[in-house]
Amino acid sequence: MAIAIILGLIVVASVLFHFLAPWHLTPAASNWGSIDTTLLITLLITGVFFIAIVGFMVVAIIRFRHREGRRAKYEPENRKLEWWLIVVTSIGIMGMLAPGLVVYSDFVRVPKDAYPLEVVAQQWQWAFRFPGQDGQLGRADVKWVDAGNPLGLDPSDPVGQDDVLIRSNEVRLPQDRPVKVLLRSKDVLHNFYIPQIRGKMDMVPGMVSHFWFTPTVAGKYEILCAEFCGVGHFNMRGMLFVEPVQAFDQWLAAQPTFAQTLAAASKPSQGSLIDKGRQLAEDHGCRACHSQDGSASLGPGWKDLYGREEKLVDGTRVKVDDAYLRESILDPKASLVQGFPPVMVPYTFNQDELAALVAFIQSLSAAGQQEQRSSEAGGDAVEQGQRLAQSMGCLACHSLDGSKGIGPSWQGLYGHRVTLADGSQVEADDAYLKESVLAPAAKLVQGFAPVMPAFTPTDVELAALVAFIKSRADPDAKQEQAP
Repeated sequence: MAIAIILGLIVVASVLFHFLAPWHLTPAASNWGSIDTTLLITLLITGVFFIAIVGFMVVAIIRFRHREGRRAKYEPENRKLEWWLIVVTSIGIMGMLAPGLVVYSDFVRVPKDAYPLEVVAQQWQWAFRFPGQDGQLGRADVKWVDAGNPLGLDPSDPVGQDDVLIRSNEVRLPQDRPVKVLLRSKDVLHNFYIPQIRGKMDMVPGMVSHFWFTPTVAGKYEILCAEFCGVGHFNMRGMLFVEPVQAFDQWLAAQPTFAQTLAAASKPSQGSLIDKGRQLAEDHGCRACHSQDGSASLGPGWKDLYGREEKLVDGTRVKVDDAYLRESILDPKASLVQGFPPVMVPYTFNQDELAALVAFIQSLSAAGQQEQRSSEAGGDAVEQGQRLAQSMGCLACHSLDGSKGIGPSWQGLYGHRVTLADGSQVEADDAYLKESVLAPAAKLVQGFAPVMPAFTPTDVELAALVAFIKSRADPDAKQEQAP
């Protein structure tokens, strides 16, 4: 009898918990209220069966409990009971499956006017891609993935050149506009999930899955990975901002296109920039007034001009730097050099042409050459290292702002002492960083799990990664990196 009472209390407690529990579904922020209806139908059907089965167990325990003089009776077959069970359970199963099939059919049947959004998953971060002015997404495949092209777009596909790339965990969408979500994974199984949107779909490597929804409520919604994808799974989070169409269009216009990303990744070397500047100087007749060998000319000679001080007609002095040269080309009368007539006309070069001309003038002086070497060795390496860190997924585990992550933060790491798992300390210098990339298990930092795989970058790539980490160093202090 005690067992029957306990089972009865379980049924009553379960029903009360359902109606009184605080764990209700989050408010829907999209058109998929039908998913909530399907869940409710499933809950009602399973609830009825749960109550019926447990109720039957209670009745059976009470009615057929042990009594003196009574023995169990074997009943080999009851066709009437079997037919009732077949019919009732079949109706219950159909009641659970049919609404789900109808909703899933709508879930993947995308309206023709839906706005495409591609979501790319990688341990343990998100990236996104929107179509450009042509409204179409270009071809993509893992075979095109590299440091300068982390999403793997086809560089030769003209359709993809204007695609807009969002290489961060934050994305925005226009309110009240259908969105077709295309899902790709670069490594393992992931699942794109936004609870309030009611959007959820697996991301399988080598496949492109999809679904659609219409954001109906402006706001901020968390993006989760709902498929265990490794030790950093808990940290694979993003953020979706739903906003009015006008605000979305303004934000989208400010994001880089694939063509711009390629141009940045293949930024010309300092040498080719100087050659371009030399050609511009010849084409526009600059050499007729500005000598390049130190001889007297109608205007100031360019030999050793960069980095020195020039005396202006008003008696003041100015250092010839990048800003001064640009101003002198665009507005020659703004800062006239003493001893030279004001005969130079203003030019209307674009920013790329200005940069090339300034680079050429720099190359004609020792100070300018040294500055170019420093810029080429430092700035370009840092940029390459940042691109590598993004494409290799390093930033999913190592933060750049000092916040706790799966691995040590890179903010202020270089030059600081870190405590290892064995209690010893080591300074985070070039050798330590290179070893940590090539053999992460060699020196484990205290407080962090040994989950980092070994990477095999080239010597140039490894140097670029170290340069990027060094660029995040705190030059004012040397302290222990907190675990």
